[in-house]
Amino acid sequence: MDKLVSDQAEGLRRMLARGGGARAIAVTGALPGAGSTTIAVNLAAALAQQGKDVLVVDECVGEKSVSAMLGGLRGAGNFAAVIRGEIPVDFAAARHALGFSVLAASRNNREGHTAAEFSVLLGGSADIVLIDAQLDAQGQLSEFAKHAHDVMIVTRVSAQAITGAYACIKRLHYAHAIAQFRVLANHVHSPNDAHAAFANLAGVAGRYLTVALESAGCIAADTRVARAEELSRCVVDAFPSTPAARDLRHLAAELQYWPIRPAMSPQAPWRAPAAVTAAHRADEPSAQHA
Repeated sequence: MDKLVSDQAEGLRRMLARGGGARAIAVTGALPGAGSTTIAVNLAAALAQQGKDVLVVDECVGEKSVSAMLGGLRGAGNFAAVIRGEIPVDFAAARHALGFSVLAASRNNREGHTAAEFSVLLGGSADIVLIDAQLDAQGQLSEFAKHAHDVMIVTRVSAQAITGAYACIKRLHYAHAIAQFRVLANHVHSPNDAHAAFANLAGVAGRYLTVALESAGCIAADTRVARAEELSRCVVDAFPSTPAARDLRHLAAELQYWPIRPAMSPQAPWRAPAAVTAAHRADEPSAQHA
């Protein structure tokens, strides 16, 4: 059974790594309020404006879901039915007027599927699959999200937020053996401060976790982002000339050319022995003081 699961997982990784097919990007917030869902929605809209067919997999169902943010987008489909092959993903997903699709994926619908079954989601017409990834109670990714090409951590630039980003990266690294992450600074007042915070975070992650961090850039603090959400709109559509909208369009253009990160090991996640972890914590500085 273990060999079968490993073979299925490796098959999915090979499909993800090939030149064609959809690029999958998991977007998640280091701490509540980081704005990861807002980023996912606006990236989808910006990519659609640039001619890409985008599918948003909405794992964070509820009052703050992608569908809710868009004013209760109806007919967002059934993730489990798509995975079982009962409905093609292009028919199951709800199509937004801005040109991207949304597929709801509640926790119950995501559980109990093999890696091979998840590949169905990448077999539709989408060029890019954005996963609004929900971390579980242990701070880990879903079985689907952990197979994305890229995991992008959204964070703010405060000391608390950067410390939270480091803790999130550390958990995901130990849980899923992910060796590379993208970090996006959101709600930024000073790009120089964002760049300095990222440099510190990347230095600590590289030294203490042997994890490579790549900057995904930063999104300007902009009151029109909240105003667009009040209108159930995307800022890139409602207020296209604002700083945040320009930053989001730039990120959308850049991410299409990100190198594919190395495939994760099919082995079980490595966990440090308790004694090693305790010693590591004693020597490890807080990210904001690096």
